[in-house]
Amino acid sequence: MNGSARGRRRLQLMRLLAPVTIFLGIFFLAPLSILFVYAFLEPGLYGGVSWNFYHQNFGRILGWADGVYEEYDPVYIQIFLRSVRLALTTVVGCLLICYPAALWVSRLPDRWKSFCIFLITLPFFASLVVRLFAWMLILKPSGWINETLLALSLITEPFDMLFTEGAVIVGMIYVLIPFMFLPLYASLEKLDKSLIEASGDLGANRLKTFLRVTLPLSLPGIIGGSIIVFIPSLGNFVVPDLLGGAKVLMIGNLIEQQFLMARNWPFGSALAMIVLAAVLIFLLIYVSVVTRSEDTRGQQGV
Repeated sequence: MNGSARGRRRLQLMRLLAPVTIFLGIFFLAPLSILFVYAFLEPGLYGGVSWNFYHQNFGRILGWADGVYEEYDPVYIQIFLRSVRLALTTVVGCLLICYPAALWVSRLPDRWKSFCIFLITLPFFASLVVRLFAWMLILKPSGWINETLLALSLITEPFDMLFTEGAVIVGMIYVLIPFMFLPLYASLEKLDKSLIEASGDLGANRLKTFLRVTLPLSLPGIIGGSIIVFIPSLGNFVVPDLLGGAKVLMIGNLIEQQFLMARNWPFGSALAMIVLAAVLIFLLIYVSVVTRSEDTRGQQGV
């Protein structure tokens, strides 16, 4: 009887998961498998692929190119490292902005929490391209920031803010703030308020309570939000293309160029696989840290 009940539950679970599994298999795993295969194929003479095993696509990036048909160029590693640096900077910027906001919202009355979350998600109701063009109007030399500073005689000539790394970082932080805020809010919302009260009763001030109680318990939300922000930041190509122009090239722009302009699909696939490997490394770090944090909390009886 118990075995029969478990079998029915397993069958019901399989039926519920089947649509999601089929969808991910067709639109995620299948294209990813194609990219993986293309990464080890020879570039076609006029674009596309030639079905011959060819590992020099990775050698062109990582340094073991043959020097005859493929040349190693350190610019690819430089672009990748720049992308990682800008993505990490975006994560830090989103965290510094969202953590105080999420902590404040989590302590509001229930009737205000939903309204604040609605405001956080409000930018999703407008097109990303439209919002980025608005930032271009703000940051350009004749934008209102420079015009205001000139009118106040704080500067003598306009700042070059557009088509810089700073503009790209501002744009990515603006776009990805909701992805950091929501995991942080979910983590801070479920904090046990009695632990914070107990910390105050034992003589800890607000700073010590935050550092020893609130911050450690919200660590899963911090790491989860950081991963969710880091992944799209690393492969982003829309924001660098519009706000960075030709001066700020990221790995996402390079992959786009290889597929659409250079028509070197194997090299673009190899670049995509390297980005995927970096994302998987960060995901493994996230799982390791969260698991260790949960084990520690379980041992402490929290």
